Amino acid sequence: METVLVTGGCGLIGQHICSGLLKKGFAVIAVDREQGTYNEGKLNYSFIQSLPNDKNTYGDIFENNKIDILIHAACTVDNDLGPIVTDKEIKESAQCDKFIYRYAMTSDVSKIIMLSTDQVYDFPNTREPIREDHELKPSRTNYASLKYASEKALISELSHHKTVMCCIARFSPVYTHNYTDNLIAKITDPKDGVKFVSGKGQYGFQLCCVHNLVDFILCFAKNADDMSYAGTYNVSDKLLTTAADIITFMRENHRLGPVVQKSGGGAMSKLKGLFGNKDEKTNYRFLDMSKLENNNMLDNTKASKLVTFRWDLFNTK
Repeated sequence: METVLVTGGCGLIGQHICSGLLKKGFAVIAVDREQGTYNEGKLNYSFIQSLPNDKNTYGDIFENNKIDILIHAACTVDNDLGPIVTDKEIKESAQCDKFIYRYAMTSDVSKIIMLSTDQVYDFPNTREPIREDHELKPSRTNYASLKYASEKALISELSHHKTVMCCIARFSPVYTHNYTDNLIAKITDPKDGVKFVSGKGQYGFQLCCVHNLVDFILCFAKNADDMSYAGTYNVSDKLLTTAADIITFMRENHRLGPVVQKSGGGAMSKLKGLFGNKDEKTNYRFLDMSKLENNNMLDNTKASKLVTFRWDLFNTK
């Protein structure tokens, strides 16, 4: 039985990863700041409490266990971090990356799966899909800078250990049936908090059902069997989620107050730049008005060859 170490294993994303791994026959060691109850008591599951930058605890884990696969989900928003990402958390993440990659590489780990973000991309001013080899230019958000640095640290360490199969999963903001914060942020005016939709709300956003992300990670852990699978993958829902979809979903399943109609087209362009950049820099969920007219999609063709993205806003659980 292979053993998987999941950092950030008790957060929204991490707990579902651990649960899926257990069902697939792996032994799981979850590490997080605080213990969660989602997988507590399950066979072949163990939890170790630790801060992300606690080098000694992680050193003991690798010394006392044969770790076959590392899934690095610590310092991920909706997992260890909240919507506001602080400079302290950026520093903590960098410290964690520095030693955990080194421990993994020198402990004969066969696979490393790192969770990143689509915010590392330089989003084009067109509707062309964004591919894995698209130009990287992190947005001004703290979270984009944090994950971009984490990617670079991993790639730097890999240059000395070319036999480790590495996967960088860049995914969109996540949701489940019960977790809707990332959805609702896409129809919330960052200036005054009012819920709004332009026209009929057919402009869209790229989001990722947590279960699509977990399905991909499980498939890579279970089935990626040679170095041809190593690399960067875009992970997201198959189609854009429109503002109208979000409003319908919220009205049917959750409480939603009044939604204001705003005129579309050029009016959206006029909204650009009105809100400043202070909130955008720290807030992972900040709605960037400049992207509303572009409807950029992640090209997840490469990931789709491994797993079918079967979950969306209408059938998620």
